[in-house]
Amino acid sequence: MKSLTRGRRHTVIGLVLTVLMLFPVYWMLNVSLTPQQNMRKNPPDLFPLHPTFEGYRAVLDDQLPYLGTSLLIGLGTVALTLLLAAPAGYSLAKLRPVGGGALSLVLLIAQMIPGIVMAMGFYGIFLDAGLLNSWWGLIIADSTIAVPFGVMIFTAFMSGIPNELTAAARIDGAGAFRTFWSVVLPVSRNAVVTVALFSFLWAWSDFVFANTLDGGGNWKPITLGIYRYIGNNNQEWNAIMATAVIASIPAAVLLVLAQRYVAAGVTAGAVKD
Repeated sequence: MKSLTRGRRHTVIGLVLTVLMLFPVYWMLNVSLTPQQNMRKNPPDLFPLHPTFEGYRAVLDDQLPYLGTSLLIGLGTVALTLLLAAPAGYSLAKLRPVGGGALSLVLLIAQMIPGIVMAMGFYGIFLDAGLLNSWWGLIIADSTIAVPFGVMIFTAFMSGIPNELTAAARIDGAGAFRTFWSVVLPVSRNAVVTVALFSFLWAWSDFVFANTLDGGGNWKPITLGIYRYIGNNNQEWNAIMATAVIASIPAAVLLVLAQRYVAAGVTAGAVKD
């Protein structure tokens, strides 16, 4: 009986905390549907009693280029991260190169460097190279955050793959690359999905690199679009919140679809037989 009561109490506490954490998201949706003339109503409506889609029409008119740029940068970051992190993780997990331990330590330290410090370094490099305000420049910058994380995830996951599997491939005549491509990578689906998801989310939500490396051109992600939108239309809060809602949809959908793979990918290597 005590355990049942304790379980119910924990459930209630969990529900209350969930409501508190999700309330800002609900309020963002509520404001996005609120007519402009009701925006300063006191007290505000807890529900959109007279919903309007003017804010969403404004998003379609003004923010689509920013969304397209963010999608391009996000997918490019995913591709570059997987291209670099997967072979590196395989090498550290199965080939055991000389200095692999030191490299793992360097990758761990790289994740501790504040983003603004890296952004200022990139600004000097990109200014000399003429890469400011280029979409592929932002892909390179965002990948510096995602690649160390990806290498650690792939290393942990691939370390758990039985050595007998790779040994059988070598007996059949497969080299290191063929073993990686045809044997190890297909069974590392959970790690691939995890790294791809986090890489996309980091690139999609990046503001520091985008704002620092923006040279005043046309290639701006949605984070800069929202930032500029607040400055230019600071009274049109329904449009601002509608932009935030639209920008949140891809991340929310990807998290829901990939949560099973992410749970398996992140916990890989945590338990050793």
